[in-house]
Amino acid sequence: MSIALVRLPSLDLVRGFVAVGRRMSITLAAHDLCLTQSAVSRQVLALEDMLGVRLLVRGHRSIAFTPEGERLFRSADGVVQQLQDVIGAIRVSAASKPVTVTTSIGVAGLWLLPRLGDFLRRHPGIDVRLSASNSLSDLRFDGLDLAIRYCTPEAAPEGAVRLFGETVAPVAHPSLGLTALREPAQLADQVLLEFDGEYRPWLQWSEWLASQGWGELKPRGVLRFNQYDQMIQAAIAGQGVALGRLELIGLPLAEGRLLRCDLPRPGPASANAYWLLRSEAAPRAEVEEVVRWILAEAGVAG
Repeated sequence: MSIALVRLPSLDLVRGFVAVGRRMSITLAAHDLCLTQSAVSRQVLALEDMLGVRLLVRGHRSIAFTPEGERLFRSADGVVQQLQDVIGAIRVSAASKPVTVTTSIGVAGLWLLPRLGDFLRRHPGIDVRLSASNSLSDLRFDGLDLAIRYCTPEAAPEGAVRLFGETVAPVAHPSLGLTALREPAQLADQVLLEFDGEYRPWLQWSEWLASQGWGELKPRGVLRFNQYDQMIQAAIAGQGVALGRLELIGLPLAEGRLLRCDLPRPGPASANAYWLLRSEAAPRAEVEEVVRWILAEAGVAG
């Protein structure tokens, strides 16, 4: 016959009794539970008082089960072991949960991925999962830890940390010899690499050419891309001149795989910047480690 849940003995009492039963020793059970012998003895006595029966026969240097005690132990030991197994599995799962970072395909391919290998080598115990998408995600709803977003300061969500702004300039492979663009004829003989994503003046060749007074220029060709990182890879391969987001392509610029092409006058400016968002105000330790790394890579004081 079952009893009401509210009348069940405390788990502490049951755990103490099971520990004694497994060892058949109050001294060893106390060691297992990191308690004193008297504390364990009090737990067993309290359980006996609650049940109204004796569970153990205490000798001078030994203990034994009463029939009621043996019956209770056989059931309680299995239940406690199941709890140990389930809670242990949950803790392992939580400890090994990857840190999920979401951002646009371009930021992932050009800025995060080239740096991620070094982080993983220095932090082998942290798993990072990169979710690259040009669609905005709800961090909490989608179970994501961090996001890098691209927007104006006014549109940045509350709590967002500014990583870096956006500087745009023409870039090309050194083999094209275009470190300085002084006249339209230099571009007329080139293929212009065009990003066909959402229209933004600072990323459109038509706006840049107009800003230099070269609006009538007819390039040798135009190669269009719907993914920004693919366009930059084409520029690295020497296939043409691209409008580069300099903060995102810092590595190929530093390594000399791309060169900035100076123009006589500034082109259209971008008011946008890149921002880091956390899904939780106080995230778990491994998420904070990734945050510190991202801030350091962006040159932001932690």
